[in-house]
Amino acid sequence: MSRMKLSDFSYDLPSHLIAQQALQKRTASRLLVVENTKNDSASYKDRIFSDLLDLIHPDDLLVFNNTRVIPARLYGKKSTGGKIEVLVERILSENGFLAHIKSSKSPKKGAILTLEDQIKVEVIARQDALFELKVLNDNPLLDLLEQYGHIPLPPYIERADTEDDRERYQTVFATTPGAVAAPTAGLHFSTDLLKQLKQKGVQTAKVTLHVGAGTFQPVRVENLSEHKMHSEWVEVDDSVCDAVAACKKRGGKVIAVGTTSVRSLESAAKKGSLQPFSGDTRLFITPGYQFNIVDRMITNFHLPESTLLMLVSAFSGYETIKQVYQHAIAKEYRFFSYGDAMYLSRRTQ
Repeated sequence: MSRMKLSDFSYDLPSHLIAQQALQKRTASRLLVVENTKNDSASYKDRIFSDLLDLIHPDDLLVFNNTRVIPARLYGKKSTGGKIEVLVERILSENGFLAHIKSSKSPKKGAILTLEDQIKVEVIARQDALFELKVLNDNPLLDLLEQYGHIPLPPYIERADTEDDRERYQTVFATTPGAVAAPTAGLHFSTDLLKQLKQKGVQTAKVTLHVGAGTFQPVRVENLSEHKMHSEWVEVDDSVCDAVAACKKRGGKVIAVGTTSVRSLESAAKKGSLQPFSGDTRLFITPGYQFNIVDRMITNFHLPESTLLMLVSAFSGYETIKQVYQHAIAKEYRFFSYGDAMYLSRRTQ
């Protein structure tokens, strides 16, 4: 399995299955429930997301990613008048940040950019594909983004962002600003569903992983061992470690809401046991990976040849995921960020 190639993760998706809008009701998405068997085959049931209440038990632990999407996309011009698009990748300080820049010609060090007619930034340095920029306004960057920025919808959503996206491309439990893409599995949870889960006795814990634009970057090498994973900031604190230990002790299942929660927990458990962790992760999970913490996963449907598709294939088995995606396409599930979800069990070794 470790010798798998990029082309092994390709599949044909009819474009009309790429969700362009969020459903009006968060819990109305469909939910494909997948149960694994030892020989890489699976049984699956077509449900709706609100049925999750019947699938999760009081002994289980739901782990959410509480990152908050910032309005990270800014349009403007260079001092020469050329058009420019800036996508914040990571906030470094109150007025410093790393960004992706789209323009006919890359700006040079020292160049001054005017964004949204209101924000002045200076190009400080170049770091590989990213630019280090500094805000010259008196206001902090986050305040300026909230006022003038656009919600950074993924490239496959082929429309401009709207006011509605400010609320819908955000989980109801988002508290820690820093992501430039939503942890999309969490978008299906409503405050009412969370309340019902709590009333049932289900425990929850929250990690933070600030999802970067790199999550949409295609893998460009056929040999997966040559892929350089993008870096993302993670925090897993003592309370999460305690909640996971208590769940395992009572015989419950650790259920990660989204691939970002999976990567957070597994990054903090690289030595085998879960330890508090704060810092960058480049954890790249492909088939053959041995999971230390996560027993179940709630996730959306992912892009062909993406690192996220590789992660779920490692989790539930390559053949299982292949079958599941064929079923989802045949049944016309909605794909990607604003699409439907899966409830996956971990492949038994």
